[in-house]
Formats: sequence, structure tokens, C-alpha cells
Amino acid sequence: MVIIIKQNEISSSDYIIEQLRNAGCVFAEEEAQLLISEADTLEELLTMVNLRVTGSPLEYILGWADFYGNRIAVVPGVFVPRRRTEFLAKNAIDLSVPGVKVVDLCCGSGAVGVAISKAVGFVTLYAVDIDPTAVQCAKFNVSKLGGLVYEGDLYNPLPPHLLGNVDIIVANAPYVPTEAIKSLPQEARLYEPKVALDGGMDGNDIHRKVAENASIWLASGGHLLIETSKNQAPQTAEIFTEYGLIAELKHNIELDATVVIGTKSPL
Repeated sequence: MVIIIKQNEISSSDYIIEQLRNAGCVFAEEEAQLLISEADTLEELLTMVNLRVTGSPLEYILGWADFYGNRIAVVPGVFVPRRRTEFLAKNAIDLSVPGVKVVDLCCGSGAVGVAISKAVGFVTLYAVDIDPTAVQCAKFNVSKLGGLVYEGDLYNPLPPHLLGNVDIIVANAPYVPTEAIKSLPQEARLYEPKVALDGGMDGNDIHRKVAENASIWLASGGHLLIETSKNQAPQTAEIFTEYGLIAELKHNIELDATVVIGTKSPL
């Protein structure tokens, strides 16, 4: 259903809230205030509200997402960082010290790497994504912190000098089973790239590829952290163990977030 809001109707925040709520926006009040604060003119606000009520993700309309207290630039066609992924960032931060080398695989907008870098301080950050749109977006976010962004498939584009020298690998890799994509909310299903969602038949295809070569890149005692679902986590942990990592599962009830941490045994 297409909803068209006319300029002479958009005269108050209450009206915008009503339209957003009618369109199914759960946090209509908060979204209305964000749209109003970001619009420079009434005409721009009209366009933004119409985009939102017809299904466009709020972050695409605003041009940014709030992640771990940081404003992360996002553009249409890039995976929108979720609040649950802050749990992945937090666990990586807890395992980091100033001076660590961090690789952010399947980086999307670069939100996780940015969060780690800003929280820890001095970090050498490398981010990778296979999607050109994501790479350009990540460069905008990551380069401000001195990080480097590479386009390619997982570890392939990383510089050889990182072999055996990475302290932290984080990956918010696609983990939605292929058949489950059709059940995702419209915002993800229709607007975000399938390559950022599709984890294969069981959702763990990319996790296998990431874990398989992690030990080659990790330093002794280094860590691989992957976000997954609570149901898939035991299998992800088995995959980690299969490839020689010491696996640990962590879950955050408030965020409904699950992270599997794999550690390379110290020499």
C-alpha cells in the first residue's frame, strides 16, 4: 500500500507520529523527532516521511545509524547496523588493549570496527567487504580513524604481513538461512542486499569459511568473534572447535544477541 502525505497535511509532529504508527512503525514518536530534526525544509520533511511510511529503512532516510554511541554513515544498499550487534562490539572491546590489530570481516558500513577503535583508542583497523557499495560506505566511516578498507572475499584482499599477527577478528557475517529470508521484516527483505543476509542452507556457510582460515591470520592467543542466532550458536561453536579454536558462547538477554568467541591457543 502506498501512502501519500500532502504538504498541507504535515503541520504537526502529532500528525507525523500518527502516519508513522499507521504504517507500522513501532517507535513512531522517536522516529518522528529524528525526521523533524534532520529535515531542513518542510518539503524535505514531507519527502522523508513519505519514504518512511512506504517502507524505506529509517537509517537510509536519515543517512546515518546510531551504533555504540557513534553516528555511522549509511547509504541505501548497505546493511544497516543493528543494536544487537553492539554486543559483538562490546565483547571485542573487552578483549582488546591499545595497539591491537583488528580485522572487521563482512564489515558493511564499518560500524563494528569503528566502535572498537573509538572505545579502545589506538587500534590498527582493517575492514573487508565483498560488496562495492559497502566498501565505499565503510571507507567514509573507517578512514576517519586511520583504518583501511578492502574490497574482496573475506581474508583474500588482506595484506600478507597480517598473517599470524591479527589480535582480533570480528565478523557480523550473514547468518540467515536462505529459506528464512522470506520471513524477514520488509525493511531487510526488500531494501538490504541479499549478500549481507544469506548464510546458506543452515545459515552457517560464511561462518565455516571465516573459521576455517582464522588460525592462519590470528596471533597466538588471538580471538575470532562472530555474531549468530541463539539457535545456531552451538553449531557455530562446533565449527570453531573443528578448526582448532577454543570456543565460548555468550548471550545477552536484553539485546537478544549471541556471540561465539574462538581463541587460538597460545604457543
